[in-house]
Amino acid sequence: MASIHVLRREQRLAAPPSEVFPFFADPRNLEAITPPILEFRLLTPEPIAMGVGTFLQYALRLRGVPVRWDTLIQEWEPPHRFVDVQVRGPYRLWHHTHELEPVDGGRATLMRDTVRYSVGFGVLGEVARRALVVRDLEAIFAFRTERVPALVASL
Repeated sequence: MASIHVLRREQRLAAPPSEVFPFFADPRNLEAITPPILEFRLLTPEPIAMGVGTFLQYALRLRGVPVRWDTLIQEWEPPHRFVDVQVRGPYRLWHHTHELEPVDGGRATLMRDTVRYSVGFGVLGEVARRALVVRDLEAIFAFRTERVPALVASL
């Protein structure tokens, strides 16, 4: 059985969840918060009606290798929470919970990302995780931390 790892991030945003959620509810915005080196593109044709059961397809490059990433929205609770899970892609398991909690009397949002993931491939997968995957995930979420506040403020 492959090990399951957890990545947690929190970020405070200067808008209430009701204003922040629509940004994350639009899958096209993933391109703007993903590092350009990944060449991340949404493939799902529009219009996209988001909710439980929505199937999304993406293309990206991981270290130059083309990868398809298909996800399914498993939970949908606007404006506070949603969960996407990988159906096809580079991980054995990818379960991403997005939570938006009101703070400052509802004037701001504490955004939480919790990613449960597993690389698979036994010992080789664990070596790759330690050598590459952890660093790549840290860089992706650091990029998001930098980009999200300005993008949400521009709504």
